[in-house]
Amino acid sequence: MNKPLLEIKKLSKIYESAGKLSRDRRKLIPAVNSVDLQIYAGETLGLVGESGCGKSTLARLITLLEKHSSGAVAYGGNNIFSLKKEALKNYRRRVQLIFQDPYSSLNARRCAASIIEEPLIVHSLGNKETRKHAVLELMAKVGLTKQQADRYPHEFSGGQRQRISIARSIALNPHLIVCDEPVSSLDVSIRSQILNLLKQLQDQFQLTYLFISHDLAVVRHISNNVAVMYLGKILELADRDSIYLSPLHPYTLGLLNAIPIPNPKLERERKKFELIGEIPSPSNPPTGCRFHTRCPKFEPGLCDISEPQLLEIRKNHWVACHLVS
Repeated sequence: MNKPLLEIKKLSKIYESAGKLSRDRRKLIPAVNSVDLQIYAGETLGLVGESGCGKSTLARLITLLEKHSSGAVAYGGNNIFSLKKEALKNYRRRVQLIFQDPYSSLNARRCAASIIEEPLIVHSLGNKETRKHAVLELMAKVGLTKQQADRYPHEFSGGQRQRISIARSIALNPHLIVCDEPVSSLDVSIRSQILNLLKQLQDQFQLTYLFISHDLAVVRHISNNVAVMYLGKILELADRDSIYLSPLHPYTLGLLNAIPIPNPKLERERKKFELIGEIPSPSNPPTGCRFHTRCPKFEPGLCDISEPQLLEIRKNHWVACHLVS
């Protein structure tokens, strides 16, 4: 069996939130709570869940933009949180991040060519001439022209800005790209273009993606495997078809049921499975199963007391639920 490119082991991130007054007790907010995941080379792992569940925090931990509280992330057999100097620089080169907002993630004072060239300068790759040639090649690969090289971010549309971000992310020939909701801020008409571009680049450069989104339709289009996250925990993990055709966790069922069906007749006839209430505060998560306060299948005395473990219910299909066996 192939070894994973990136292996996340019991990874946690706990924030401290101070009260309004100095005497107020600090609150602990577990944004990511003991997460285990494996990402294999050449594949796309989709990570889905509602806003505030910890998806973006996980992305920032993997890309070393946040300090972890506990756990490990193994890359090439080494814990990334222990890397020093050249090994750390090499990891940063091999793992890149595409941000959600193409408006704020680009330097407004730099032109497109300068933004794309910056990683090459930081890692001392090539000279001025070779970098200029490389930048124009990268722009062409993402659907931008050389005439746009000297334009500034405000002169581009949202989709074009995201193309600049994608060009910057592939400039260093990375192994893994963490895509943190890269199409959520784009018009629907542009999303498919960016998704198709990402798939095209994956085939061309043998890229691996961790694709984060709250849009299950988008994740289905691009992912090989899907992990469902809720309040910092992974509740279900399986291949794409298993998640979308035979989901097991009630939360996954609720998310899928929220996707509208274009056919009004089928929409009216399908069995409703609605999530109740709002997602609890991460600073005060429910006892037992974190999802029990919203679960239509909730069983008192079990779900609210004992926290379910992520277990392999079917082959390569993992679920954290007392009521699934």
